[in-house]
Amino acid sequence: MTERTHRASRRVPRGTASVTVVLVLSGALFAANAKFAQADEAERHPQDLRELTVAEVERVEDLTAEVDQLRGEVDGLTEAAARAAGTRVLDPPTGFRVESGALPVTGPGLTVTLDGAPQDQPGLEGISPDVLVVHQQDIQSVMNALWAGGAEAMSLMGQRVISTSAFRCVGNVLRLQGQVYSPPYVVQAIGDPDKLRAALSDSPQVRAYRADAAAVGLGWSVETENGIELDAYSGSTDLRYATVPEGTPVLPGVDDDTASTEVGAAATADPAPAR
Repeated sequence: MTERTHRASRRVPRGTASVTVVLVLSGALFAANAKFAQADEAERHPQDLRELTVAEVERVEDLTAEVDQLRGEVDGLTEAAARAAGTRVLDPPTGFRVESGALPVTGPGLTVTLDGAPQDQPGLEGISPDVLVVHQQDIQSVMNALWAGGAEAMSLMGQRVISTSAFRCVGNVLRLQGQVYSPPYVVQAIGDPDKLRAALSDSPQVRAYRADAAAVGLGWSVETENGIELDAYSGSTDLRYATVPEGTPVLPGVDDDTASTEVGAAATADPAPAR
């Protein structure tokens, strides 16, 4: 009796064994889920800054392509609605569409390139590193001078810029419409090459940059091009704060009565780039 009782006390009940197996399997499952969750989190939020930048750039490119597709669908539906209502879609003047960036354009002009100075060149002792890089105001000065010189269309790093375009330089990296770029920075402008060159020469800000370029080796080049090709603007044209006062003609040469009976395809397009 005593022996059987002793052996029985060492025997593990079946229910206890089952619970133990379930707990072990559950622990393994939770560990696997945690591992996969960490992997998914790493994919969504890369720890490396470069990987994060690449991921965000790809996401912006995908969203931009989606916006372009949706914009095309909206234009098609607008035309269909206009035909159904017995009206017509107003075709804005070509000059207006060029200034608003709605059309791809080609023509003569200038290509201006700005670049940072080599960091390892001799003779830079005592010179601030801030002088050796291209700043936001340097690019803005070039673009403003080109607009003042009569540029009809312009691009920065291959992206068409219009009146609502904005860019920022964070350190030595340029951010434009969700994209990031490193130097050299390239500005292309379509217009009379001689007038554009004269405008660059007349700009005090551009002259200051060129003086630093000569002193510390900043990159600076201006090339005349006979056939610059600029794509149409592909960014957002939504205005958050600006509105057109009631009664203001939206398109040149179109009175209010005509505008009220026709669907203006460019009714919300941007004005000409600020000079």
